[in-house]
Amino acid sequence: MLNIALFGPPGAGKGTQSKKLLEKYNLTYISTGDMLRAEITEGSELGMKAKTIIDKGGLVDDELIIQIIEKKIQTNQDSHGILFDGFPRTTVQAYILEGLLLRMGSSLNCMISLEVPEDALVKRLLLRAKDSGRPDDALEVIKVRLQEYENKTKPVAEFYEKKNKYYPINGVGEIEFIFNNIVDIIENTKNRTQTNIVLLGKPGSGKGTQGNLLANEFGLVYISTGKMMRQEIKDGTEIGKLAKPYMDKGEIVPDEIPIQLIERKINENPHANGFVFKGFPRTLIQAYIMDGLLQRVNMSISALVEMKIPTLEAIKRLSARANTAKSRPYDSSTDLIVNRLEQYKEKTNPVLEYYKNQGKYYFIKAEGTETEVLLRLKERTIDVFKENY
Repeated sequence: MLNIALFGPPGAGKGTQSKKLLEKYNLTYISTGDMLRAEITEGSELGMKAKTIIDKGGLVDDELIIQIIEKKIQTNQDSHGILFDGFPRTTVQAYILEGLLLRMGSSLNCMISLEVPEDALVKRLLLRAKDSGRPDDALEVIKVRLQEYENKTKPVAEFYEKKNKYYPINGVGEIEFIFNNIVDIIENTKNRTQTNIVLLGKPGSGKGTQGNLLANEFGLVYISTGKMMRQEIKDGTEIGKLAKPYMDKGEIVPDEIPIQLIERKINENPHANGFVFKGFPRTLIQAYIMDGLLQRVNMSISALVEMKIPTLEAIKRLSARANTAKSRPYDSSTDLIVNRLEQYKEKTNPVLEYYKNQGKYYFIKAEGTETEVLLRLKERTIDVFKENY
């Protein structure tokens, strides 16, 4: 489904652009203002409750709004998506919309905001008042409505900015020019699908090397929680101080640490084609966390690839690494290496089962040269990329 929210202050031109979008994309039109006015015209109980509030330029309470939205959606089952005009108007309504679309197995593609200076808005609304006779287009009410928008609705922009779904455009100019700008945004958000790969495997299986190579091959962003934590330790940050005792022993750090680092990396790359995750999730709980992290930004895991090597080979590789510049504190003794391998078996095997049950599990033999392993990795994941591009 294609779900769009058209955003902007009263008089920004949302109604005009909505008509053109409905014709182009065959969407169900959700205009809370229009639907409420229809209820008022019919003299329904809902309409009478809303009339007093609307006439004063206020916002109708969420319970009434959701009732009419759900009613409209249920009577338009065959549309290709939904165009929301005038909703959500508050951050609470934004959360409500997230839940509403989630129940439908869908999500909002984008919020497009028509930006218009206040003096131009007042002129437009006063002109509209002469033609429509709407009581909420009187000057004193216009000022209240614009102030309501500033106080309550602008924070909605911040909500969707954090989800990388907010697109402001100039709402002043020729109608067709503005419409073309809106369509460009919609087409870009329709076609943009991220591919997110998790690499798992015993310590020493080459996840870091192959993760970087795979990310470069397909234009993805590589996220290694271990690498990021080592940098935090080197920089002496608070996160680094918390992570160091666990990292030194090769143990799994508390979940709140990698969560912060992953969220930061994702937020730093809002236009990425996807991500390669190395070192997370390593436990079943972390798999649940990963789903939640990605769902917040309208993404999900595309595939998990387990890089398989024999335990003896892992011990040999880690022992050899201990004598190089890439040495880790937990490579320093056989006991620490064995401890890490035991943790992998105990904690990470349930993660593999979790993704097997979702049909997202793949594996490769991780022995051989870097080139040979990369070739196997590409062969295993190429179908995932074909599905997403």
